[in-house]
Amino acid sequence: MTDKEKKPSRKLQILEALAAMLESSPGQRITTAALAKEVGVSEAALYRHFPSKAKMFEGLIEFIEETLFSNITLIMQNESETLIRCEKILGLILMFSERNPGMCRILNGDVLAGEKQRLRDRLEQLYERLETQLKQVMREAELRDQMTTRGGTTETAQMLLAYADGQISQYVRSNFKKKPTSHFKTQWLILKDSLLVPVS
Repeated sequence: MTDKEKKPSRKLQILEALAAMLESSPGQRITTAALAKEVGVSEAALYRHFPSKAKMFEGLIEFIEETLFSNITLIMQNESETLIRCEKILGLILMFSERNPGMCRILNGDVLAGEKQRLRDRLEQLYERLETQLKQVMREAELRDQMTTRGGTTETAQMLLAYADGQISQYVRSNFKKKPTSHFKTQWLILKDSLLVPVS
């Protein structure tokens, strides 16, 4: 195996170790020295794969984005009903968060405090993309099903994202004890009744 082939494997190992440390050390900042020790390499070796800690966090944000949107694409292909699409997209975000506790500290911005502004901007772009996706679902309901949102597509998409964001933040605050999906089925029944009304 060539060095070129080994690099992605080592980069993935570094990102997995970083995610694991975010989960096992809630509320603490992760130093490159501690991360290098966890991976079993020198700090210099870390920087051969990532020029900065910010780039490591960016790598995790990209992983989150790729995972979520590849699955959202499947939801959009396999489901045509607006409410089912919304339910599955929200459920996907919550289940991903529950299965990846360390990533939640990135999703709620906890671990990015004190990091470079561009990382927070990158996270905001991820949420904006999710909001755009939900708005698209709502607009298609108006065109296809003659249904409209009670409070506008932007406001409705923001409300759904705020619900998911709140569940993720609660998960982090509880040291990953209060699972985001625990009451999702019941809460969705409450949420969905407030989303759409027939076009008058």
